[in-house]
Amino acid sequence: MVDRNNSRLSIVKQCKLLGVSRSSYYFERKGESEENLRITRVIDEIFMDYPWYGSRRMTLYLQHLGYCINRKRVQRLMRKIGVVAIVPRPGTSKNHPHHKVYPYLLRGLEINRPNQVWCADITYLPLSKGFMYLVAIMDWQSRKILSWKISNSLETDFCVQALKEAISVYGPPEIFNTDQGCQFTSDEFTSVLKSHDIKISMDGKGRWMDNVFIERFWRSLKYECVYINEFHGGNALKKGLRKWINYYNEFRLHAALNDKTPDEVYRQTLNVAA
Repeated sequence: MVDRNNSRLSIVKQCKLLGVSRSSYYFERKGESEENLRITRVIDEIFMDYPWYGSRRMTLYLQHLGYCINRKRVQRLMRKIGVVAIVPRPGTSKNHPHHKVYPYLLRGLEINRPNQVWCADITYLPLSKGFMYLVAIMDWQSRKILSWKISNSLETDFCVQALKEAISVYGPPEIFNTDQGCQFTSDEFTSVLKSHDIKISMDGKGRWMDNVFIERFWRSLKYECVYINEFHGGNALKKGLRKWINYYNEFRLHAALNDKTPDEVYRQTLNVAA
């Protein structure tokens, strides 16, 4: 039989050694309520149409739609999913004060071949109960999605995995462009780039347009795949994303690519360059 008094005494000693209160030892974090998850999804949908909305205008818009909600709650939910008005840009990736930031190398550069420039970004994706994050790596010239990973947190690991996968399949690009988020400025991520002699480029602070092609990809993905489906978990989301991204790469015609698919442009231009 367990001696509860000794057990409690042990817990008290552990808390003192760790410098935490007993209440925090027993604390279990609760997930968001179903109502907050529903509102969060609506906020994300609104932001896709009106990316210049800050918390004040977002609150007014939600109230106009019939939601009983105050600005403080809207601010918290927007922070939760990394949504910030267009200046500065959507902030799913937060910068880190001690990570090195690299200059933007694409200004005035003619990008005319595959694997010349890759870019990456992270976005929030709603589920029926909860949400996940998606990172995608895109070839700038062809708009082809080279790799992607989902995660239930904003740790760096899933970004590094996507990067390594893309390089292993397609070889290293000449330049890799991202925002200044801590995932992309981390030593874990940049060390992979440096080990392949890839030049590192980063958007200017508040310059969401510097990575505009992948921003447009997020919009298409959410409207054509995520919002019209009710994914109930990570496995269902992963299956749905795989199907839609394959369609995007292989069958979706792009006016900006002379009505060709990203796969066609990537292969054709690569063959010409070879």
